[in-house]
Amino acid sequence: MSCVLSLSLQQIAKLLNGSLQNAPEDTFITGVADIEDAEPGDLVFAENATFLRKALRSPATAVLTTPALAAQIDDTKPLILVENPRLGFLKILESFATPPPFETGIHPTAILGEEVVLGKEVSIGPYTTIGPRTRIGERVRIGAGVHIGADCFVGDDCLIYPNVVLYPNVKIGHRCILHAGCVLGSDGFGYVPTPTGLRKMPHLGIVEIGNDVEIGANTCIDRARTTATRVGDGTKIDNLVHIGHNVQIGRSCLIVAQVGIAGSVKIGDGVILAGQAGIADHLTIGSKARVGAQAGVIGDVAEGETVSGYPARSHWTKMREYAAISELPNTLKRLRSLEQKISELEAKLNDS
Repeated sequence: MSCVLSLSLQQIAKLLNGSLQNAPEDTFITGVADIEDAEPGDLVFAENATFLRKALRSPATAVLTTPALAAQIDDTKPLILVENPRLGFLKILESFATPPPFETGIHPTAILGEEVVLGKEVSIGPYTTIGPRTRIGERVRIGAGVHIGADCFVGDDCLIYPNVVLYPNVKIGHRCILHAGCVLGSDGFGYVPTPTGLRKMPHLGIVEIGNDVEIGANTCIDRARTTATRVGDGTKIDNLVHIGHNVQIGRSCLIVAQVGIAGSVKIGDGVILAGQAGIADHLTIGSKARVGAQAGVIGDVAEGETVSGYPARSHWTKMREYAAISELPNTLKRLRSLEQKISELEAKLNDS
């Protein structure tokens, strides 16, 4: 991937506090790429021997890898050596990244309610509406068609993409990223059966998002019934995730696409919920727990535990079950063979 920016290998090594191997002074990097897509001028990274071999065969100009891996190969391709190539690659991507285009200043079609407070250097795109008494921090960039309700708070340096909706009283921390179409603060799913039908449960609570949180496109987070639905600092949420009312999510969690979290679930710090996992209501997921893809969690998950399957159980138990199931055809074949032999023996005994 070529870019306007060009950096020498020496500049990159200095940026990453790394060292160079086979690196001519006049070698420049003009892009970053995955190994499979690399072109001349690109930098790729390799954090194991398999990927390093692929990287060395690729057209990439240079490879970011570890000193230990570099010591195992004999090749003339330029190398940048760091202890954590993935983290180093992230830093280089940040250097090459182009800031998303946003309108500078306030677009004339934007509508601001009474007593709205805007920080310094705020950008507001076309047809965005901001409700009364909402406070927007400094250097916040708001895209086109965003709706921010009354009495909201958005912290400094947030990035809000087009068509995001914040219902009233939603609180967003600093340096958050809200991707297109996400909805925060919609009513929770709560109804009371009555003789005349289902009666809607009012939801008077709010949504509170911590600092450095990223929320993917078309994700929905419901407001609490009376208190707050909370997402802790540093948590990253993928696209198309649903988070129900009263849910409490800790710090630095990873929640992958199409996860559904029912109401009043408590999730600790550093939890990973893989794609399409479903969490039943009022459960507790302990810190550092891992929930596998498409798992159906119907009971509490202990701290540090890894679960998978439906109903979700210990991942290692599930793996043994899957292995046993794969043997069923052979087991059935042996069983039928034994039944045949028993029938033959019984026939011989009867004949005698």
